[in-house]
Amino acid sequence: MKPTLFVLAAGMGSRYGGLKQLDGLGPSGETIMDYSIYDALHAGFGKVVFVIREVFEKDFREKILSKYEKSIPVELVFQSLDALPEGFTCPEARQKPWGTNHAVLMGRDVIREPFAVINADDYYGRESFEILSAWLQRAAGGSNAYCMVGYRVGNTLSESGSVARGICEMDAQRHLTTVVERTYVIRDTDGQVKYKDDAGELQAVDERTPVSMNMWGFTPDYFAYSEKSFVRFLEQHVNEPKSEFFIPLVVNELIQSGQATCEVLDTPSKWFGVTYASDRPAVVEKFAALADRGYYPSPLWK
Repeated sequence: MKPTLFVLAAGMGSRYGGLKQLDGLGPSGETIMDYSIYDALHAGFGKVVFVIREVFEKDFREKILSKYEKSIPVELVFQSLDALPEGFTCPEARQKPWGTNHAVLMGRDVIREPFAVINADDYYGRESFEILSAWLQRAAGGSNAYCMVGYRVGNTLSESGSVARGICEMDAQRHLTTVVERTYVIRDTDGQVKYKDDAGELQAVDERTPVSMNMWGFTPDYFAYSEKSFVRFLEQHVNEPKSEFFIPLVVNELIQSGQATCEVLDTPSKWFGVTYASDRPAVVEKFAALADRGYYPSPLWK
């Protein structure tokens, strides 16, 4: 059974400005998503599902889906503020999306096979898709066992400023034990990777420490867990305009309660993306260099 790739493309890039998922960064105007879909297709994924905001549907179909439809089956689902469980309504003051795990829930009616979740605006690297695809194909028919591609934190930083990263801890079997979201991670002037702790103090962390870049592997039973968890989340936070229902929140609940495991898959891939507008020139150069070396054809999609 070929796994499905589920792409989170519903967000606007607040620090970058505009809908960066549609920004052409490759030598022939390729988006970051173009490279992810290309790598996933060649790694053995059999379908792609995008979650977007419905207001972007026309542009998305014309500029994105039209490129892939002859190569791999694609589907669209929509994330909206009023997509809530029975008994809940969206407060009028709410403008912020409900978060990444709410976006994942939008795929529950179209995904029946093991699936990966990625961000639309991150470059993950070919090796990561190969590692994740192999794990998901082995997981077919299973349940309560998930995975996360753990990037080495030193391979995930921006030269333009701090980044937010989910710093992971795992046991001897490489099963995830906790993910702690650190909103300020940077390479300091002394060359060390550091994050701000809860007290605002900088703490050094080893270059190879695994971090979550929102590249997950799940089996379909994850949707049922997520639905129950979302109800609990709303009972506590529905009236908090900025509260979000994140993937690590649900994964942490499941592993802490012993209901599921999450294996951390090591990858040598280097992440890059456009976190800040000033990151853009460097990303353009990196894609040009990959094309020059023959790592990717140009144009990527013909």
